[in-house]
Amino acid sequence: MRTNLFHIVLSAIFLTMAASEITAQEIPGKSIAVPAEKEDDTPEEAIPEIVTELEALPTETAEQENDTNKKAKSGLDAIVKRAAKDYEELDQETKELTLYNEAELYYKDIELKAGIIRMNYETNEVFAGRIKDSLGNYTQLPYFKQGQNVVEADSIHFNTKTKKARIWNSRSDQGEFRVKGEITKKVNDSVYYIKGARFTTSKNIDDPEYYFLARKIKLVPGKKVVIGFTNMYVADVPTPLALPFAFFPMTDEAESGFIVPTFGENNNQGYFLQNGGYYFALSDYYDLAVLGDYFTNGSYGLRFQSSYAKRYKFTGNLNIRYENNVQSERGFPDYVRSTQYNIQWSHNQDAKANPNSRFSASVNLGSSQYFRQSQNLSNVGASLNNTLQSSVSYSKTFQTVPQVNFSLSATHSQNTNTEVINMTLPTLQASVDRIFPFAADDAPKKGLIKNVNLQYNLRGENRITTTDSLFFKPQMFRDARSGFQHSIPINTNFKIFKHFSVSAGTNFQETWVFNTIDRFYNPNTNEVQTDDLNGFDAYRTYNFSSSIGTTVYGTFNFGEDKKLQAIRHVIRPSLSYTYTPSFERYYDTYQIDATGTAYEDYTRFEGGLFGAPGKNFSNNIGIAVNNTFEAKVRNDDETDEEPKKIMLLNNLNLTTSYNIAADSLAWSPLRVTAGTALFKQKMNINFGTTLDPYAIDNAGQRIDTYNINNGGSLFRMTSANININYSFSNKNNKGSGKDKDIDQTARNGGREDDLFGTATDLSDRRTSMFDDEEDDDEKGDKTGGTFYNAKIPWDLRVAYAITYSNNNRQRKIVGNSIMLSGNIDLTPRWKMGFSSGYDFVQNGVTFTQLRFERDLLSWRMDFNWVPFGDNTYWGFFIGIKSSVLSDIKYDKRQVPDRVLGN
Repeated sequence: MRTNLFHIVLSAIFLTMAASEITAQEIPGKSIAVPAEKEDDTPEEAIPEIVTELEALPTETAEQENDTNKKAKSGLDAIVKRAAKDYEELDQETKELTLYNEAELYYKDIELKAGIIRMNYETNEVFAGRIKDSLGNYTQLPYFKQGQNVVEADSIHFNTKTKKARIWNSRSDQGEFRVKGEITKKVNDSVYYIKGARFTTSKNIDDPEYYFLARKIKLVPGKKVVIGFTNMYVADVPTPLALPFAFFPMTDEAESGFIVPTFGENNNQGYFLQNGGYYFALSDYYDLAVLGDYFTNGSYGLRFQSSYAKRYKFTGNLNIRYENNVQSERGFPDYVRSTQYNIQWSHNQDAKANPNSRFSASVNLGSSQYFRQSQNLSNVGASLNNTLQSSVSYSKTFQTVPQVNFSLSATHSQNTNTEVINMTLPTLQASVDRIFPFAADDAPKKGLIKNVNLQYNLRGENRITTTDSLFFKPQMFRDARSGFQHSIPINTNFKIFKHFSVSAGTNFQETWVFNTIDRFYNPNTNEVQTDDLNGFDAYRTYNFSSSIGTTVYGTFNFGEDKKLQAIRHVIRPSLSYTYTPSFERYYDTYQIDATGTAYEDYTRFEGGLFGAPGKNFSNNIGIAVNNTFEAKVRNDDETDEEPKKIMLLNNLNLTTSYNIAADSLAWSPLRVTAGTALFKQKMNINFGTTLDPYAIDNAGQRIDTYNINNGGSLFRMTSANININYSFSNKNNKGSGKDKDIDQTARNGGREDDLFGTATDLSDRRTSMFDDEEDDDEKGDKTGGTFYNAKIPWDLRVAYAITYSNNNRQRKIVGNSIMLSGNIDLTPRWKMGFSSGYDFVQNGVTFTQLRFERDLLSWRMDFNWVPFGDNTYWGFFIGIKSSVLSDIKYDKRQVPDRVLGN
């Protein structure tokens, strides 16, 4: 528990007022008796608000100065401002100033407000208290503020000269804590005593659902706090959780401290202590948490978590996780020992830091089985994902003419199923901005010639392919491949016949490689042998492309008196042409057997970083048609009767191509895709199909015969798929609170929604299904026992996918599944959620998760359950929401039985 929270005790902060006696000028013609209660018959508007200034007395006479026996001069060393709604009275006999009803007193940096304030400038005492309203209830509790410190109390009594004070039922906020003390006494400038202090994170300080009661507290501000017997109360009932005494050093800065572990039992690893460790508050810019796990069968884990930030510069976090998991016992046949690790690093540079250079990092690498075998994370979305990816990059822009862009990056892609890792260490990219050689800088770029532009691009890579077992070992660098590729694209665009846009261009590429091959027949082994060669080599390629397109608008009007007034159809047809010559000069032949009569072609650039030069001559014509459909519908909800536009089809695309140079099968399959959004953009429907104009033989191979000439239809459907996503609720687009671990799932390449359930970070169970911005009014009364009268808030997400395959006339549905997830508020403080689905091909229920949560005001309780499958799990948690008391919790769970690998 953070020690600065004990400042609460000390509303006495306000007692640092200057020690001086108070004198005042005489206020003539004002003598008003103080009534016992507010006079109801006095019109409120007839009593003006009084604001005056109380200044120091005039300078004393010479006789007074020579009188050594007189009392020391009393006076103010600053201006006092005061205000009262009903009246103020200055009694010269008692030397007392009284302010009544909404009384305010301002002195130096002190602000004091109360129902009644009395100041005796002879005894140097100030009293602030409450007053009763017309119903006899106490109102206008004293409010004291000095600097950033605020104290509320039932009454305050202090001496401005001795700086001693006494406060009854003081209330103050200290960080996440709210504190109330029965009696607070200030002895001098450095020592405070509090009797009956209770502190809590509850919003209701007068009637909290729980609190800690400290019988006696001694405070030395800025140095230490000493407390007597303290124990925890829940619903005003004492609990066994107590401390006989304690000593805490005080500081306003973040503090280091121990993190209490969670205990429990695991089927395979035995009893455990998890997520215990130490938090290091290293500076205002970065911190470090070191956590560890230990299981009685010898398994253990370590985690290092650090966050850092510098305003207007950068933010980031680093997580390093290591686990040594043991299953069974040494000597048994099912004994397995598995070592897993994971490194995550995220760094984001502020856009204001440097407009011409940027550094960023998004790293997620480690053992392929970490998210499937970790004992400290229940994350189905991450465990089902098959890819881990990372990228670290630095880019810089040189503000020259033309502009030059430069970037250097390292990338990583890892398949968690095959455990194959592909890395680039590093990737170099550079480019020179477009140059218009036939147009002046300030001239418009119009026409065929003036629009001609060219630029220069460079890409260099050092690519490494390895596996989990060789990662970061010397062997992984042995087969690295390096190369550079230079490209100079030249393009232009112009219009013909006013309505047709034409673009044309050519691209020249020169590729440098440092790894080639030599393939030959080895008579000693009677096999074809391929040798890797190191050394510089290069090849050059080029191509030409052009396209022409236009936009056609068509409107079908049905009349303004109709509900459906019109349909608008927009067609964007385009025709493209691509020419790629054959680069046979880069190909050689090799003997494939001992007869010496059979040869095959190969290129020494085979398997290169940027591919190999093409041998086949290509002369393609591409055809594409894009369609959109929009409706104009009468809007009966609007008084001005302005029609509204509704998108019927966001897109309907048809693409195919024809290879003029091909001697057979010149047409490529026709690809048709379409998409739309219905029900106020809540339902997204996407459709795709592939239509092949050619027939197939009995072996399932395409033949150079049109399908319609082979007794079939014009096209043969080879595949089709439909995806439907529907998300709806009755919360006016206000869904359930987003779990921070969904972000962790997305970071691992998984879904951002909860169709695969919500992840559970066992090291931090304070994440909630409730929105942070929901206040108590939205949730209901304090007890949360009320039910909704009109409607029960809920939300639901549905994802349906079906895939049809007919490549070899199998006419089979290879995929057909539905996934659902939703949340419902049973009461204002009870939430329930679920994630499930069904696979109609495998005839089985997919991953299913049930979630329950109860908002207990300052506490939260949840229960997560995965009832069946490979990820069977249940977990119960109850604990305090506040981070400073996150160690006060009960956490019981049964994690899935991990299948460990060597």
